[in-house]
Amino acid sequence: MTTFLRRDSRRFKKFSKGKGKKAKWRNPTGRHNKIREGKKGYQPRVKIGYGNPIQPELKEIVRINNLLDLNKINKKSALLGKIGKKKKIEIAKAAKEKKIKFLNFNPDSFLRKEERASKKNKKEEKETEKKK
Repeated sequence: MTTFLRRDSRRFKKFSKGKGKKAKWRNPTGRHNKIREGKKGYQPRVKIGYGNPIQPELKEIVRINNLLDLNKINKKSALLGKIGKKKKIEIAKAAKEKKIKFLNFNPDSFLRKEERASKKNKKEEKETEKKK
């Protein structure tokens, strides 16, 4: 993949690679700008065709938003959508049984955290009841 540097990156060090904010790509402007015009021999300009190829395992990934979606799939990897905590707990338990791996979510650690949080909440409730 081509790294796209700012227009005057060869001319000014502050625009060169590894210089943080200033090194970011900016669209070339200017009346006689050779990069904007796409002249031969000048650095490449950002275009649609320069994107990374999609990895084959990412092509077949299914987004999960509820238990029905999870039950429909028969693959071993998925992507969890934006959902609430109740549904997330249900999906995590079902995924653990089916041995489905998520790319953006770890059901084991999530369930452990939830158990700890629920135990802590129960403890606090008991303490408040005793005080009353």
